[in-house]
Amino acid sequence: MTEQHSHRFERGTDGPKVIVVGVDGSDSSLRAAAYAAGLARRQRALLAVVYVQPVLAAGAALGVPVAGTTDEIAEDLVAQIRESAERLKGIFEVRWEFHTFRGDPYNGLVTAADELKADAVVVGASEQAGHRIVGSVAVRLVKAGRWPVTVVP
Repeated sequence: MTEQHSHRFERGTDGPKVIVVGVDGSDSSLRAAAYAAGLARRQRALLAVVYVQPVLAAGAALGVPVAGTTDEIAEDLVAQIRESAERLKGIFEVRWEFHTFRGDPYNGLVTAADELKADAVVVGASEQAGHRIVGSVAVRLVKAGRWPVTVVP
């Protein structure tokens, strides 16, 4: 007598299919993107590169043209990432997409990971001293406990 098992897909058990990496132009976020790209290549996963544009209400209230500035940063990051991807074409075969979300980095990455159905999230370690007290985006993502989180120094 043979026993038949019904195989059900469980998220995260077959390796990641979608890897979200947060980038903000900092050195640690660019190292995180490089690490995530290698992981995506090895796992044959989709790499979702995410930039979260900050919403700076206080600056806007003072009449500072904040939206234009964050749009320029996003466009510059897109250009940098595309340029890097073009240079590496053929070396690494990685499927990737670039996404921009608005908000604070933590909530933006949570929204991105949810909407893109992420199996894993990769972020760079915080380069800001204050985050040791308040808690970095990486720590908050780990505490959320919804995806495996890799923090790249």
